[in-house]
Amino acid sequence: MPKPVDLTRVTFIVMREMRRPIMALLIVYSISILGMTVIPGTENVKMSIFHAFYFMTYTATTTGFGEIPREFSDAQRFWVIICLYTSVVIWIYAIGAIVRLLQNPFLVRALEEWKFSRSVNRIATDYFILCGFGDTGSVLARGLNEYRFPCVVIDENEERIKALHLRNYNVPMPGLYADASIPKHLLEAGITRSNCKAIVAITNNEEVNLKISTTARVLNPDIEIITMSKLEDVEDTLVHLGGEVHVVDPFKTFAQVLAATMHNAGFYALNKWLIQSKKGTIDYYVKPPLGKWVICGYGRMGTEVARVLKKYGVDTTIIDPDAHYADQHEHYIVGRPTSKTLTEANIKEAVGIVASTNDDGQNLGILLNARHANPNLFTITRQNHHYNEVTFAATKTDIIMQPTLVTAQKILFLLIAPLLKSFFAYLLENQVGRAREMERVIEHLKKTIGDKTPYLTSLHFTHEKSHAVIEQLNRGETVFLGDLLRNPDNRNRALEVVVFVIKSGDQIIVLPDHLYRIQEDDEVLFCSTKLGERLFHAIVNNEYKLHYTQHGTFLPRGWAAQRLANFMEKRESKQKSF
Repeated sequence: MPKPVDLTRVTFIVMREMRRPIMALLIVYSISILGMTVIPGTENVKMSIFHAFYFMTYTATTTGFGEIPREFSDAQRFWVIICLYTSVVIWIYAIGAIVRLLQNPFLVRALEEWKFSRSVNRIATDYFILCGFGDTGSVLARGLNEYRFPCVVIDENEERIKALHLRNYNVPMPGLYADASIPKHLLEAGITRSNCKAIVAITNNEEVNLKISTTARVLNPDIEIITMSKLEDVEDTLVHLGGEVHVVDPFKTFAQVLAATMHNAGFYALNKWLIQSKKGTIDYYVKPPLGKWVICGYGRMGTEVARVLKKYGVDTTIIDPDAHYADQHEHYIVGRPTSKTLTEANIKEAVGIVASTNDDGQNLGILLNARHANPNLFTITRQNHHYNEVTFAATKTDIIMQPTLVTAQKILFLLIAPLLKSFFAYLLENQVGRAREMERVIEHLKKTIGDKTPYLTSLHFTHEKSHAVIEQLNRGETVFLGDLLRNPDNRNRALEVVVFVIKSGDQIIVLPDHLYRIQEDDEVLFCSTKLGERLFHAIVNNEYKLHYTQHGTFLPRGWAAQRLANFMEKRESKQKSF
């Protein structure tokens, strides 16, 4: 285990640096004590070893209790003078060595790793390893904290780890300033522990993310791996690592959201509301119009958006200073997105514009120039840096794409609500009536949760997480989903809970009805308020609350109440027999 290794390093460094000072102190004090015992005192009485050691001990602390156990002779006083001056010099030397030891970077590093390992070992619940604590990691850590999931953070930037330690999280969030691609640090983060459920590699270096992922797969073949990547060759390597691997590309993710929004306007409102976006009220519908669009910047975002618009038969004009892709598009203007090139792209006749360069100032300039020429444009803008949020919010852009937020939100859903993908896939299927079903889901959520903050929760029906339900199932009794959605204080009132998906074996059941029979090992995804989530967990883990929501009666609690209930039951059965 990494903990003893780090403790051994600390001990080795301390002994190496303090070996000479300790030996010097031992020699000086041994000679001093020996001299005190040899030199005769008054009345020719020699001092015992204990009294000599006692005298030298309190003298070292400058306490000065006096000459004990009896008055010293002149010879003893002369020896004490020599011992005092010698011990002062040795103590100055030893204290200097201690100061140098405390400033030793290797000791500081070893102590940090040791304390980090101890903090990780104290985490008893499920947790995740987060490699990278930039904008994306910071947002993801806040989200995990909101859902009460501990997280272990490793980052190469010391200032970021210091910032992590200053934040007030409600769950353990230990951090280590280190290179996460080094196996030793992953072991210190507990990657081989059974309660370490996933590792997230979101550093700014693609090669580092790849190395972290491959190392994690070797160290723990069963761990879930989530990696941020924008390079296709890296993605191809990652998906073939084996096991459960998710590769998150913020631009592809945004393109998928845009495509879903064009397919069903209610999806954007639902998605933004679930991620608790400031602009994400459940009534905030967005419908990108069909017609002529102008895309400024043909990088990763511009490429993905153009692909989505082409899928829907939308005519696009691309403005980019790189002429490399000019031959691949019919309407491609080589140059910077300025008023001149926007006019050349016939911005006045366009219905939408995408400002997708990697410069926030340029994107804001594109937006202002385009609106000056055509105030009715539907606008999509890329925000590269989180600290520009206030400026972009003031522009009242229809859709703001911030890569860090898109990545963090996608990873958060993968960690806390993996079944949400099945739920969205079902609602976005090209089937008759699915748009209407999306609207019914939104209306149900508005009625059940209203203006309160939505809270996504996944629950696995196992004995550890829902022992009251499992005990009933083991007795051969039936537990209906509807019984778990009643308020345990008043069963005639419904919980603030909406069940999205139940996974039973290989079967996925979307929007199950209240008559669904719960089975052991089922996994349920539901949306609720925080109070609704707490009450739901109370029902599935408390036999008394579960019995009440099922039957409307209260189970007797305590020995006396149970004996009385058994007596009354036997009495009623006898009366019925007569």
